[in-house]
Amino acid sequence: MSPLARLREYVRDRKVASGIVLLALVVGTLQTIMWWVAPTPKTNDFVGPPRSGYTLINFHMWSYDQLGHPSFSMVSPRLDRREGDDSLYIITPQFTLAAKKPGVPDWHGHSLYGWVNHAGTLLKLQGPVQMQRPAYDNVAAATLDTSDVTAWPKENRMETAAPAQMTQGDSRMSGVGMRAELTDNHLELLHDVHGTFVPHPRPAAPRRTGAGSARSAAGTRAEG
Repeated sequence: MSPLARLREYVRDRKVASGIVLLALVVGTLQTIMWWVAPTPKTNDFVGPPRSGYTLINFHMWSYDQLGHPSFSMVSPRLDRREGDDSLYIITPQFTLAAKKPGVPDWHGHSLYGWVNHAGTLLKLQGPVQMQRPAYDNVAAATLDTSDVTAWPKENRMETAAPAQMTQGDSRMSGVGMRAELTDNHLELLHDVHGTFVPHPRPAAPRRTGAGSARSAAGTRAEG
């Protein structure tokens, strides 16, 4: 009998054992291929146990700048910390943005939702947003109504692409899209701007002898 015939007879008599050997060879080959083409695993430079997400109920948060000065504070009935990037998701937050100028009161406000990045440098106020600042010195109280605000609290600036309306005393401005520098009291409305400004009365000029003239004061309305 030829060697090839003996091999066929051997395999025929041992079908189960031969199948097991063949399956093991196939599995080993596939694992080698997967190991070869798989990407290099990412290195984890975090020292210590991994941090898990958590939820806080009725929390109060403070954030400070690099010099230790107050940047903003926030209270909310619920906060959820997202595992992975440490960002915070906040329900119906009430917040305070520090004025960063002596004698100038802080801005206080509320929104439907809030989001804060891990470093506390980026704040997103989602849904309707309303902010108020009390009157001080000879400056009237101010109210800002808008929505979907992106703020950089440590730089004390904010912006939105949504409609915004600022009311201060008897004056009112509205437009679509807004940028604001809260430290410098600078507000910029970008599109479809409308405004109503009521001039403050000037002190009466001393009366002069001879012919004179009289001028009536009236409110001014500006649109642009």
